[in-house]
Amino acid sequence: MPIPSNTRILVIGGTGFIGCSLVERLAARGHTVTLPCRNREKVREDLIPLPGVTVLDADVHNPKILAELMVGHAVVINLVGILHGSRAQFHRAHVELTEKIMAAMQQAGVRRYLHMSSLGANTTGPSHYLQTKGEAEAKVRNSDLDWTIFRPAVVFGSGICFLSKFASLVKMAPLIPLAGASARMQPVWVEDVSRAFVRALEDDSLRKQSLSLVGPTVYTLQELMQYVGQTAGTPRPVIAIPDWAGRLQAAALSILPNPPLSSDNLNSLKVDSVDPAGFAPLLGWRPTALEAIAPMILANGRARDRYLALRKRHRHI
Repeated sequence: MPIPSNTRILVIGGTGFIGCSLVERLAARGHTVTLPCRNREKVREDLIPLPGVTVLDADVHNPKILAELMVGHAVVINLVGILHGSRAQFHRAHVELTEKIMAAMQQAGVRRYLHMSSLGANTTGPSHYLQTKGEAEAKVRNSDLDWTIFRPAVVFGSGICFLSKFASLVKMAPLIPLAGASARMQPVWVEDVSRAFVRALEDDSLRKQSLSLVGPTVYTLQELMQYVGQTAGTPRPVIAIPDWAGRLQAAALSILPNPPLSSDNLNSLKVDSVDPAGFAPLLGWRPTALEAIAPMILANGRARDRYLALRKRHRHI
């Protein structure tokens, strides 16, 4: 049965870009949300006062703490994902944590599980990111939980995402040398992603389903970079560079605290992040186009206000 509006939901990994959109949407639906995090002081301040949302410090990698968090909840949502790190770090975040979460759910008798994966996730994929996301998917499918797996393409919205990162790059550099320029992707709006999670809670037919979340249009990475520059008012030449040069670029950027590019990211770009079937038809709506949202994100002033108003309306759909 669909869950009632006052359900207690545990959201793991919910303080990031996608999680903030989802937690706001769940709160607007009247759900009670528990949001564990590594450091409550660093959580986006507008999440803490949301009605029904409890933000607390907790080490979700600790099985004992996970077991305690499960008590009293009817749904668990796992949004955890990292983009940089060693093979061991990817495995810990994507595979080991998924195993721990599902074991804690089994112990607590919690059945409903929503799992964030990635378009292109595959145990034989070219990157640690795609391989470990694929391993986690396989473990979820082999469980006896009432699961739904979401496989989004690259996600855009207001906040830290590829739009803001690209905009920063084009402002700083007179031209952009770009590795993986021909990689193809279908960017999806963050609000369509969070809406899909909520729909899965309200529609029993979405149990035991893997859902692709993609936008309506396919772009190359070079086209996206050029579009961001033009839309932000800072057009720049974007020059495709060979893989070996991209590896040198990634190595140089790796010294930064949160590098915009890594060798593993380049490996992920070897697989197009697209789905010819489009946005999962089972969800029942058409995804929002990048061109309808990006100008409001990349512009200042009233355009940004219009974006926030659009988000607010969309959250009640």
